[in-house]
Amino acid sequence: MPIEPILLIHGGAGDITDARVPGKLEGMKKSLRSAIEHLIPANGGEGSSLDAVEAAVRSMECDENFNAGYGACLNLDGKAEVEASIMEGDKLRAGCVTLIHDIMHPISVARYVMQKTHHTFLGGSAAQKFALDQGFEQMADGSLVTDDARRALQEFKDRQAKGLDTIFARTELDAEKSQDKEPVGESGSTVGAVAIDTKGNIAVATSTGGITGKVSGRIGDTPLLGCGTYADNQIGGVSTTGHGETIMRFNLAQKILAKIQYGNKTAQQATEEACKEMTERLVGTGGAITIDAKGQVGIYWTSKRMAYAYVKSGKIFYGINHNEQFEEEL
Repeated sequence: MPIEPILLIHGGAGDITDARVPGKLEGMKKSLRSAIEHLIPANGGEGSSLDAVEAAVRSMECDENFNAGYGACLNLDGKAEVEASIMEGDKLRAGCVTLIHDIMHPISVARYVMQKTHHTFLGGSAAQKFALDQGFEQMADGSLVTDDARRALQEFKDRQAKGLDTIFARTELDAEKSQDKEPVGESGSTVGAVAIDTKGNIAVATSTGGITGKVSGRIGDTPLLGCGTYADNQIGGVSTTGHGETIMRFNLAQKILAKIQYGNKTAQQATEEACKEMTERLVGTGGAITIDAKGQVGIYWTSKRMAYAYVKSGKIFYGINHNEQFEEEL
């Protein structure tokens, strides 16, 4: 029996300000509309979940409202070091890249790693060289840097100079005592997509610029399979977002899928339970989007906000605050 195709995306979880909400919502709807043709072709042909998640993420990598590609967060040296991963759930093929710079679409570089090499993960100068060898454009230094990213870095440095909390100096005990539990410097704008097509093929893609003020060479959860991204046709697919160090240590994507596989949880139950358990144990916040093998959707986050949207039955459903969902025609 054919499965109803679904494309589900997120635009990041974190302490997203009111001013940034409209841009994120519009950016996600634009992403869905640009990518849905790959999942549900207008001519009635067979769609591809893998093509759909790549297209959705590529759209958000071009949008400065998100922390991926153009608009990526800056490290302490003022550079945008980006990373991404993509995975398909049939043969469990995957491609991951990290520490590349001045390339607009790290998600497409990750797909090239998956399809054109015998490897799964490339990083640093080797990943950069691979991308250029494959024809990706080496943009001018700083081309992905926006004014907002520069301001965020300066604010981060100002806080450091005043001896205020930072994500590096702050201990978990300090965080537990704090009135807000959002790690300082958390960007809240990593992007991700999960899709299932009519054949039941699940694909996941995630892309990010990391966190503001990270040290050069820092790698987050996004390019790590089982943490930021995972897809398995027999279970489901997950893309995560939030405080990377927390998500890595908890192995959030796999925790969600384990609840579906071994705990007989629905996609929503598994996503909510795992996110809550992560924050209860490790304090740091985050969220995830999930589609299980039955085509059920799961969406949850423990941070203040998470931007999400999905297409189902010709409509777009979206939101950014807890306990809210809007809908409109595709």
